[in-house]
Amino acid sequence: MNKRTFAGIEPSFAEFETAKILLQSFPYDGTSTWGKGADKGFVAFLDAAENMELYDIETDSEVYKEGIYITDELNSFESPEMMFQKTYERTKELLKHHKFNTFFGGEHSISIGVMKAYYEAFENLTVLQIDAHADLRPSYDGTPYNHACALYDVSKNCNLIQVGIRSMDRAEKEHMNFYQTYFADQIYDNNSWFDESIQQMTENVYITFDLDAFDPSIMPATGTPEPGGLSWNLVLQYLKKVFNERNVVGFDLVELAPIKGLKAPQFLAAKLYYKMLSYKFN
Repeated sequence: MNKRTFAGIEPSFAEFETAKILLQSFPYDGTSTWGKGADKGFVAFLDAAENMELYDIETDSEVYKEGIYITDELNSFESPEMMFQKTYERTKELLKHHKFNTFFGGEHSISIGVMKAYYEAFENLTVLQIDAHADLRPSYDGTPYNHACALYDVSKNCNLIQVGIRSMDRAEKEHMNFYQTYFADQIYDNNSWFDESIQQMTENVYITFDLDAFDPSIMPATGTPEPGGLSWNLVLQYLKKVFNERNVVGFDLVELAPIKGLKAPQFLAAKLYYKMLSYKFN
């Protein structure tokens, strides 16, 4: 049986040795507290990608020709602690290849180990979190490796910029840098915050993108859809500027929980992934 390729691209563009881009999936949904299904997100994402045009109008490019290789799926996690350790170790291994690494969840807890490996590899790293939720709890449901804790470790070890936040627990305030947090109600209808937030970033930036950052009208397929989210075009305008002005060293997309019979959300996820690659390589 032939190995599946991203978007059905020709195998010649999907070989490990020549690909500039690696795509690693972590289909983990062990700590989600409401809507389940993030462990099914990657398959839905790949199905949608196979129905996507591979020419990007905005950048006048076909970024798949840089080569996209899907690495072996990492699953069978017996606990949040094991999930963290395995994702951390896998990311450290991937970083040794000096390619552009991309990751797909699973729920947002998969990012904790990934980002730890990144801030250990890149000194003075900025993490840009685009998300509806602050995710700054030190621990939740008895573990620091819960999706509600996804950015706590980073907040203590990195330069963290938070964008799109519109839901948090009061206790998370003590861990939040309000000068580098851009709440959804302040940014949804303007781009005046673009430059300020980018100026707060160091040269190397890792992006962790929780799909619930988008408004549920265009992205309902997440574990905790929050009203008042961001629009497609605003997000793309911002991401393009970030990629143009900083060195994005990797990114993840998390929290796609497919809804049976509704294909638009996974198509959005596939398109977002491809747009981000198009911005990186142009």
